[in-house]
Amino acid sequence: MATVVIMPKQGQSVESCILTEMKKKKGDTVAVGDILFSYETDKASFEEEAQVAGTVLDVFFDDGDEIPVLTNVMVIGNEGESTAEFRPGGEAAAPAAETPVAAAAAPAATPAIAAATAVKPATTEGTSPVSPRARALAEKEAVNAAALQGSGPHGRVIERDVQAAIAATPKLTPLAKAIAKETGAAAPEAGSGLAGMVKGADMGALKNSVYATDSEIKPLTNMRKLIAKAMHASLQNSAQLTHHLSADARRILELRKKVKKAVDNGYPTNITLNDMVCMAVIKALKKFPQVNSHFLGDSTRVFSKVHLGLAVDTDRGLMVPTVKNADDLSIQGLANQLKEVANACKKGSIDPDLLSSEAASFTVSNLGNYGVEIFTPVINLPQVAILGVNTIVPRPKDIGGGGYAFVPHIGLSLTYDHRALDGGEATRFVKEVANEIEALDFEL
Repeated sequence: MATVVIMPKQGQSVESCILTEMKKKKGDTVAVGDILFSYETDKASFEEEAQVAGTVLDVFFDDGDEIPVLTNVMVIGNEGESTAEFRPGGEAAAPAAETPVAAAAAPAATPAIAAATAVKPATTEGTSPVSPRARALAEKEAVNAAALQGSGPHGRVIERDVQAAIAATPKLTPLAKAIAKETGAAAPEAGSGLAGMVKGADMGALKNSVYATDSEIKPLTNMRKLIAKAMHASLQNSAQLTHHLSADARRILELRKKVKKAVDNGYPTNITLNDMVCMAVIKALKKFPQVNSHFLGDSTRVFSKVHLGLAVDTDRGLMVPTVKNADDLSIQGLANQLKEVANACKKGSIDPDLLSSEAASFTVSNLGNYGVEIFTPVINLPQVAILGVNTIVPRPKDIGGGGYAFVPHIGLSLTYDHRALDGGEATRFVKEVANEIEALDFEL
């Protein structure tokens, strides 16, 4: 009996997946446990194993296809069994007949004009003879005379044929004419210049043979497309601005030294500076619940629990996994959870539901390890804010008695949605984060 293999649904928020590689082809023998194909959601990758043994009777998609979840991908069974009933959409429709060229072509009353716009080599040699005057005018105006249908004796292309072609095409700038002569490219029906004039950019740049291969166009990955769409939508659909301040980092640096020493002596959890900052953020969010929320247009969803998102840089692009109920965790538990979701992202095994922007109530993005001193993070909508964490730099500080000293400070950059939060509240929140960093304490 034939068995259909569907595109699995990985998480409630996933509607389609990209087929990255079909491991088995039509006619291949399959054993239980064999990898049939690999696929990816917007931010995680998976492999589908065979649940039955048999022969691959049919494959309905190719590598790179975007397939809706729960759609039939392939069929496994015994040779000779029918697969038509499993094909997505039922029996495949016969290919539509090609539209006859004559039906779509312009009336035969304008053969010279139609021929003039065809893309052919820029040459005056062809089956139709060209008069000297027509050839000279065609070269001057970058018209492919050989492509014209002549109206002179024996089909000879004469001057009026070239003039008709010139009148039927938009005017070209000198650069556009030069490109047309060099490449033989046809002018578009309308250009981007004044009154539809065709500019050099409309024709494509002239290619210097020395630099002709110094670039290539690469298609965006599905993940890159989704990141681009989300970032653009965030900036287009919210009123974002960023406040910057810094916190005295001496306390967390001292705690970090203690952690390193404890780890060297066998302590199981390596608590990083980022873990400490995230713990401070969680404590501050509990005091400012309006920041721990989603903006819904005409209402706000305020969370009683902190679901902390962490921006993670992976080979496949930016991912923001969520640690649910982070306010219930100790500093040790938080450190372990953050490492777990970050590693799952890098391996491609993260639960897609944890990557949804709705999964987190607030996000932290840390670029301190890269030496970034200040930046403007982009909000992961519908969240109302995101905290950027910067590197630690020495800053002058009043140490009392009229004296100043350079003290290590960690930079904090809070981007917030002004539709949901006022500047005063946002400032008080980020200042509270700084206070929590400076007062942080925990037992090892």
